[in-house]
Amino acid sequence: MSTDTARPLTLVTGASRGIGAATARLLARHGHDLALNYRHDAAAAEAVAQDVRRLGRRALTVQADVADPAQVEAMFRQVDETLGRVTGLVNNAGIVAPATSLDGITPERLRRMFEVNVFSIVFCTQQAALRMSTARGGAGGAIVNLSSRAAQRGSADLYSDYAASKGAVDTLTLSLGQELIGQGIRVNGVRPGIIETEIHADSRPAAELPALLAAAAATVPIGRLGRAEEIAEAIAWLLSPAASYTVGATLDVAGGR
Repeated sequence: MSTDTARPLTLVTGASRGIGAATARLLARHGHDLALNYRHDAAAAEAVAQDVRRLGRRALTVQADVADPAQVEAMFRQVDETLGRVTGLVNNAGIVAPATSLDGITPERLRRMFEVNVFSIVFCTQQAALRMSTARGGAGGAIVNLSSRAAQRGSADLYSDYAASKGAVDTLTLSLGQELIGQGIRVNGVRPGIIETEIHADSRPAAELPALLAAAAATVPIGRLGRAEEIAEAIAWLLSPAASYTVGATLDVAGGR
């Protein structure tokens, strides 16, 4: 096992694209070594890893479906053996589904939405806490969960199930923040607004996206959609010592919407 105790080591789930990839690159610039989780796109994850290494940081790509607790446990063991114990975790992996009203929400869709968006946070945080907890000999750490403004605004006729899953993320962030701070682990969240990332292609046909995103931008007081890099800045702050008194909070980064 190679280790460098002077550097933070952060695992980012869903790190091959969008907010996860932007967060990994920014954390590398802030001195973090990175474990980069992905589910399908090994090439994209490796491209992010190469960017991290060019900044002089260590990077490991780890394939796992974070909705599966056995795969999560194996992922953390691989990180242990290759890089060392994590000091930070970004629970970023998440999904949407094709836009639909209530009638189109099937049991299978609903189950998968909560497995990926909610259950994965529990599974990954359990494994991270085993390693970070001062009650278990760890040095403490910080965890950031990715929510969405949809948790508070709803998402009628589009993906109410997604909005509900993110509401559960907000509650988990509050509860786990209160539970784990006594073990030296800070848990907080970020609630992005509408961000220009690839995830939108999972909910709408590609031909419809430009007009839909333009219409969405018109509803944001700041006058535009957000960038993944802007969300990454909030995540990096919450992981840093500068946020040492911030516990169980979820920060809106949404352009005023």
